[in-house]
Amino acid sequence: MALDQSSSGYVAPSNLSEAQGGAAASSQPIFDVRPVQLQFSLGADFVAAQVANNVLILALATGRILRIDLDSPEDIDDIDLPKKSSETGLIRRLFLDPSASHLMITTTLGDNYYLHTQSRQPKALSRLKGLIESVAWNPSLPTASTREILVGVTDGHVYEVYIEPTTEFYRREERYVTNVYRVPDTSITGIHADSIPGRPDQREVIIATPTKLLHFSGHVGRHGKEGVYAELLQRNSPTVHEGGASSKLAAPSSLAVSPNPVEDYHGERQLSDQRFAWLSSQGVLHGLVDHKASNSSKATDNAKLLPRSAFPATESARGGKKLIQDPITAITLSQWHVLALVEGRIIAVNVLSGENVYDQSVLEPGQSVLGLLNDRAKGTYWLFTPQDIFEVVAEEEDRDLWRIFLKEQKFDDALRYAQGSAQKDAIATASGDYLASKGNYLEAAAVWGKSSKSFEEVCLTLIDNSEHDALRKYLLTRLGSYKKSGVMQRVMITSWLIEVFMAKLNSLDDTIATKAELTEGTSTGESKAQLDVVRTEFEEFVTRYKSDLDQKTVYDIISSHGREKELLFFANVTNDYNYVLSYWIQREKWTEALNVLQRQTDPEVFYKYSSVLMVHAAAGLVDIIMRQTNLDPEKLIPALLSYNNAVKTALNQNQAVRYLAFIIANHPRPAAAVHNTLISIYASSPSSNEAALLTYLESQPSEPSPYDADFALRLCIQHERVQSCIHIYSSMGQYLQAVELALKYNDIELAAIVADRPEGNDKLRKKLWLLVAERKIRQPGTGIKDAIEFLRRCELLRIEDLIPFFPDFVVIDDFKDEICKALEDYSIHIDELRQEMDNSAQTAGQIRGEIAGLDARYAIVEPGERCWICSLPLLSRQFFVFPCQHGFHSDCLGKEVLEGAGGKKRYIRDLQAQLSTGDITAGRREKIIKELDSLIAEACILCGDHGVKQIDKPFVSESDNTGEWEL
Repeated sequence: MALDQSSSGYVAPSNLSEAQGGAAASSQPIFDVRPVQLQFSLGADFVAAQVANNVLILALATGRILRIDLDSPEDIDDIDLPKKSSETGLIRRLFLDPSASHLMITTTLGDNYYLHTQSRQPKALSRLKGLIESVAWNPSLPTASTREILVGVTDGHVYEVYIEPTTEFYRREERYVTNVYRVPDTSITGIHADSIPGRPDQREVIIATPTKLLHFSGHVGRHGKEGVYAELLQRNSPTVHEGGASSKLAAPSSLAVSPNPVEDYHGERQLSDQRFAWLSSQGVLHGLVDHKASNSSKATDNAKLLPRSAFPATESARGGKKLIQDPITAITLSQWHVLALVEGRIIAVNVLSGENVYDQSVLEPGQSVLGLLNDRAKGTYWLFTPQDIFEVVAEEEDRDLWRIFLKEQKFDDALRYAQGSAQKDAIATASGDYLASKGNYLEAAAVWGKSSKSFEEVCLTLIDNSEHDALRKYLLTRLGSYKKSGVMQRVMITSWLIEVFMAKLNSLDDTIATKAELTEGTSTGESKAQLDVVRTEFEEFVTRYKSDLDQKTVYDIISSHGREKELLFFANVTNDYNYVLSYWIQREKWTEALNVLQRQTDPEVFYKYSSVLMVHAAAGLVDIIMRQTNLDPEKLIPALLSYNNAVKTALNQNQAVRYLAFIIANHPRPAAAVHNTLISIYASSPSSNEAALLTYLESQPSEPSPYDADFALRLCIQHERVQSCIHIYSSMGQYLQAVELALKYNDIELAAIVADRPEGNDKLRKKLWLLVAERKIRQPGTGIKDAIEFLRRCELLRIEDLIPFFPDFVVIDDFKDEICKALEDYSIHIDELRQEMDNSAQTAGQIRGEIAGLDARYAIVEPGERCWICSLPLLSRQFFVFPCQHGFHSDCLGKEVLEGAGGKKRYIRDLQAQLSTGDITAGRREKIIKELDSLIAEACILCGDHGVKQIDKPFVSESDNTGEWEL
């Protein structure tokens, strides 16, 4: 068994949109009625039906109750009452709580039963008698028990009932049944109870009768035997809405409550309060149960009456007479519409506009109805007849709400329910027009900026009304709506905004100045505060839209208004530091220029402005550029030289020297130009003291020289930096020129120091010292002893070297000690030479004796002694014997020597080839044989160099029988 849901096939009339007055934005109707097919045999008609939380309860004429879960319709609970229908009567009404946990059943004979969702056996409610017309479930459901609920019966009584399911046989289901209120002479056709959020001790109760609607709001009592609603209903006066006298047709009365709020497409709850609808003879009264109302008198003030004319009935002619049938049979509430069954037609009326948005025939003429209900938990709507079940499906029920709210000038609500850009645009345009009509141009500008209202029209409107602040806001808002691709529009609007901002700032400045001049002591705080606000707004605008601003245009606009601070702010924001630096430099504001420069990292900016800043703010500039690691010092040399030429200052205060010295000390490989520049500044200094230059030169390595030595030498010669020239000559190895230059300036001490520098070249040292000696000896006022004492510093000089430099007439006594010492040295040297000669003669004699003894040498060869190469008897053929007692055959020795002869191999082969020819003389032959013997028998091949060279030769060669050596 299962349920099958399919479309009914009905189509709305073609004139539906015209009847709705254009409220429907889509050709598809908001509601659609679809029949639900039961895929099983019932065996009888329905007599009552209820639906809640996707659970369908059907009561059959046979007394059976079917409980169907619509999520799994194949599972159906078939439940019977404890007694037969002949004893209890037919099932009259079903009451199902919104969570589908609790079910109350009433019969035509006044018997009432309770069924819990987890039970299959209804329990009789013996204490509760009477025909139940309505039930107000506890707002805190779902719970295991019903807790306190309100039950309205046909005689006007309202009971508070507490039902607690039990499995004990003798225990009753109802904990208590208390009569808490009575409406005399009428029937309770509907009742609803709800809690007030945030106030758990207060509740609201709505009671409906055919002629009255009563609304209670207030505190409830504590839980006890008497219940909780007695205090609320008996101690508080209700708000009563009279529905008029019943008509002759005895129009039905009922109370409907809207489904629980659901999330809309914005992800928000549609309503925080529930809506009620009361069907009476006058029509349908609907409104919000306003939980925020301070007292009950305000709870139904917002209720509106939909007259019966809003649910048009048909006219049928019978016997030529027009007969008006009872129009409204049943009603229920959706989120935004009242659904009514009128003569077999489903009619939907919007609760906000009162417009009829849906009118569809569903039932056959004369077909009875069990009820038109809503599932408050799931937001679905159902129509039951004794034979059929229909579902009323809502499709985008809130799609036309924006139009209704727009007509009511509720723009925020309209915008909330707008579903497309066109709808939002229409709302924004209308909202802006409304605000402008009220004089709220500033707010209207913000709204117009998001609409498609004509740009020219809005601007002219604001300008004509002198609303410049609103114009600024409109332009800012409109600018944010343009895409990045709209370059022209964005540039034009941003340029206009610059003009508007400047005019506003000037106006505020004028206002502040005027007030101060007219009335001394008048407070201008408000204008100054507004000035700060506008300036902040301008800065935020420039920062955000700097990519859309045309630089030249902005400069022209701001400059024309004389706004220096804003001009510099724009240049800084757009990183146009060239402009900022030029601005401050032109005005000779060197501190401001340096403040801008220290925030830069682009080397070109430093190269461009270094010349002028070095002249006027050298110390600050050098502080900045010393912190920059990406600068090329060579490109700063022109600025440094310009500074050095323009500013004549001491070297210890020279900022160019400071920077160059810093680069040389910290840069890994400074260019030669940097060194040359520093040398140039040192050399050209007006000070005669060259200590700084000399200290620098002495600190640099001589090989390789980091500076151009020829250039440095020319500068030093040009500016007569003698010591520096001498140092450079020495570093270049030109000691002679260095000594000559020192002697030229009569600096004998320095010349002597330089003469000692050519280490390892005694000849040059002696030559240099002779030059020094000549100048020292011939120096006026220098005594012979002093000169000789000075020249003793060089050990290479002898007295005979110095004698030519002395004058022709010199008293020998002045240097007789030196002469005597020289003669003693010569005598000692002669003795040393004689000793060496004696030692050489003795050595020669020993050598001659050893050579003579070589001819008498011999060696004893024992019989059986073998060749150390071929292992054959040595005496079998010609052989050689060495002092080490190793003997070899001549041919074996020659072959072995030839293999390791190296470079001599070719020469030995040539001698052997000459012997093999027979055309040589006997003397020549003997000479060749002697030479071969000397080459072959030069040394023992085992003990001499030949054996050492053969150390890497394996003991076993490839030609040997390696098998003998295997282990």
